[in-house]
Amino acid sequence: MNIFEKFGKLDRRWVFLLLAIVVVITLLVPFDTPIRVNPETKSIYDFVESLKSGDLVQIAIDYDPNALAELHPMAYAIMEQVMAKDVKVIMTCLSQNGPAMAEGLMHDVIDSVKTYHHKEIKYGRDIVFLGYKPYYAIVILGMGENYRLPFPTDYYNTPVDSIPIMYGVQNYDQVKGVICISGSNIIDSWIQDGNGRYGVKVAIGTTGVMAADYYPYLKSNQIFGIMGGMLGAAEYETMLGKVALGRNPGPAMEAMRVQVWAHMVIILFIVLGNIGFFITKRQKERMSI
Repeated sequence: MNIFEKFGKLDRRWVFLLLAIVVVITLLVPFDTPIRVNPETKSIYDFVESLKSGDLVQIAIDYDPNALAELHPMAYAIMEQVMAKDVKVIMTCLSQNGPAMAEGLMHDVIDSVKTYHHKEIKYGRDIVFLGYKPYYAIVILGMGENYRLPFPTDYYNTPVDSIPIMYGVQNYDQVKGVICISGSNIIDSWIQDGNGRYGVKVAIGTTGVMAADYYPYLKSNQIFGIMGGMLGAAEYETMLGKVALGRNPGPAMEAMRVQVWAHMVIILFIVLGNIGFFITKRQKERMSI
């Protein structure tokens, strides 16, 4: 049996073991991974940088914990950038299993901004979390008329009319834009109903496998930016310079280090496996002649 036949019959557990070793080593050994920032990610960063103190944006944390690994880093990075600029934030969560996760995200970022940017973020004055309501398409349409229709109270059951940040805020006309971070088709409703019906500016952050589906909306200007998966989050952290939650490198940049080498191992085995298959097949064809 030659080496290529051995590769073809290699127990997959050895592949998993080697992959696990590579992951552990790349987690423990720090090194830089070059990140090239794409224009569709930079446009979101530039939008946030263009905001002035006192402006209002909506950040929609529309994902469940099953997408946390990919989407949490971009949510951290965007929220920290926004809140460090004294921009006011309306937070919503239209994914049914996400509200507690989104609340934790909010408190983590508030603590980080206080620690690393020396800014005191006060709930109700600088940020409000309206929470979750079912039937996301109806909720998005309702907010386009008046935030109080779907959200008469915030996540903590405080009447919206008694929250200072909501004074004078009726609908999307008072917000500079919506940044939706989601791993589901909630994004579609933000594009069709939020932007299509009410004209609010929309940018999205989504999982890597979903990102390609939304480039037509970017080309048609229905959205002004896309962050795709862990790479999009790492690009955003790269532009921030001072990364989210005081971590350097940030969580996405750390993950990219692991992801790059894990992918290289997988590609190596795919290449070797295919070479072995075709060589072995050719040898058998020659023997049968």
